[in-house]
Amino acid sequence: MSPRTLLALNWKMNKTPGEARAWAQELGERYEPAQGVHLAVMAPAISLPALAANLPAGVAFGAQDVSAQESGAYTGEISAAMLVDVGARYAVVGHSERRDYHGETDAVVAAKARQAQAHGLTPIVCVGEKLDVRERGEHVSFTLTQLRGSLEGIGTDVVVAYEPVWAIGTGKTATAEDAEELAAAIRSLLSELYGEAASELCVLYGGSVKPDNIASICGKPNVNGALVGGASLKVADVLGMNDALK
Repeated sequence: MSPRTLLALNWKMNKTPGEARAWAQELGERYEPAQGVHLAVMAPAISLPALAANLPAGVAFGAQDVSAQESGAYTGEISAAMLVDVGARYAVVGHSERRDYHGETDAVVAAKARQAQAHGLTPIVCVGEKLDVRERGEHVSFTLTQLRGSLEGIGTDVVVAYEPVWAIGTGKTATAEDAEELAAAIRSLLSELYGEAASELCVLYGGSVKPDNIASICGKPNVNGALVGGASLKVADVLGMNDALK
């Protein structure tokens, strides 16, 4: 089991660079690291330089997406090399909003993850089912099929985030038992793909995580942290989650 707990704070399309700077400065004034808990902020690319200059020591940051292409005539894309140049450590790939709104397939997600790894970024590969899939009892098989396709050609420097789509931004939260069911299944697949290294990989849960539920979710044996959306926007909530894991 990985000794660390990762809180990946996904701001989505929120905060201007000025707001990001103020958030990072407030965090720096109030943040007390919790042993074994690692914070990383996933911000819009335009705000990454502000985070690099203002986040407290020990807090990492990353991007919410990365191009599958190395460079060239891909207007609007941001390459892994660009992200590394500003100090990013992570790149989220395959978030359900990218899959839904931009039509990203498992193959596209895997290509982005490979590009991230090629430049030393750790991809956070997101998978998870919609409500109709869960209601049919197919949530485990669906998620593992999605994950297998999204990890094609991917090495062991990877984080997997299970995010039941029906629990993202809805206020609905999968129970700690639901999270563990999928995390254990994901760990089993990772073991098949990566052998003993799978025990050291982080498997996160994402979906309406808050200070009052994070401890129960992350207390499960196969859940190594959370991909946090709305609760990542306020420093007070981030500190609450960090403190809950001490």
